[in-house]
Amino acid sequence: MSNPAFPIPKNEDKRRQILADYKIMDSLPEQAYDDLTKLASVICNTPIALITLLDDKRQWFKANIGLDVNETPRSQAFCAHAIMDTNEVMIVEDATADERFASNPLVTANPNIRFYAGAPLVTPTGEALGTICVIDRKPRKITQTQMEALQILSREIIVQLELRKSIATLEQAVLEQEKYVEFLQEYQRDMEKVKLNLEAQTLTDMLTRVHNRHSFDIKIEEEYLRAVRYKADFSLLMIDIDHFKELNDSFGHPAGDDALRAVANILKTEMRTHDLLFRYGGDEFAIILPNTSLKGAFVIGERLRRNVQRASWKEHAITISVGVASMDENMKSPRDLLQASDHTLYQAKKSGRNRVSSGAYKV
Repeated sequence: MSNPAFPIPKNEDKRRQILADYKIMDSLPEQAYDDLTKLASVICNTPIALITLLDDKRQWFKANIGLDVNETPRSQAFCAHAIMDTNEVMIVEDATADERFASNPLVTANPNIRFYAGAPLVTPTGEALGTICVIDRKPRKITQTQMEALQILSREIIVQLELRKSIATLEQAVLEQEKYVEFLQEYQRDMEKVKLNLEAQTLTDMLTRVHNRHSFDIKIEEEYLRAVRYKADFSLLMIDIDHFKELNDSFGHPAGDDALRAVANILKTEMRTHDLLFRYGGDEFAIILPNTSLKGAFVIGERLRRNVQRASWKEHAITISVGVASMDENMKSPRDLLQASDHTLYQAKKSGRNRVSSGAYKV
């Protein structure tokens, strides 16, 4: 078998037979696949995300976010190339600069693909049936964390396919038996737990149970664009635990972990309901304050600082330094707001710590 329009895996005949055995092609939409596709779009911050499956002539979309078609010819499919290496996520940062795709109709016309990242859907016996992929209409890169998340999602899709296949077998073997219904219900609960755990691991800091850095990157972009669109106030607090290294050195890392959890709990308790708390990294937290002016953000930061200082600490008194910044007309991106708050945090620490700083910063 050969076709110069797209590469053919060595195990193509077996691959297509296994795909047929799953009885998934042209099936109706299913919530589990739609949810995993939505998660891929959110994690990678792309307007398009797909679960694709490749037969002999086409790539068909089991789940689809952002496109108004259900399939394309296999000869045009980026995923036809992605399934050639079952161990790697295929990344195309700019399709116009890649000789494989520069003249592809999906690049030169709608949907005008520029960025593509696809993780192969690899069966337990090693055949790649298709991909879970994310697409953007502008060139870009993907982080290591996002790449690993796509691989996790690809494995979860195979779990769903295996579950689907198992259900079909069970329907033939134990149709109308109560154990069959009981098994399905239990398995579905397990799948929900897997889904919830995956979402938690992707967007939550496991130590403090607040949003993590990846979640922060997504949310600050959303809130920045919202503030620009509606000309709304938007502020950011960057918070650092004072002398945290000395705490770890003197009392050990378990005490440091306890302090991080305790500070996170105090901040959560004292925040307003629509504010968002993140563990930015190490001993540093960030709080996004929608619809909040610089003056209002300073008041909130001072209240948080005061409550941390007044808390009952077992081994070592803990204080925080807070940097405050608000979006203004000179800021062109969320990065400018982040740099401004980093600068005011540095000023707070330089001025003696255990204080809030909101000094001006020129981006």
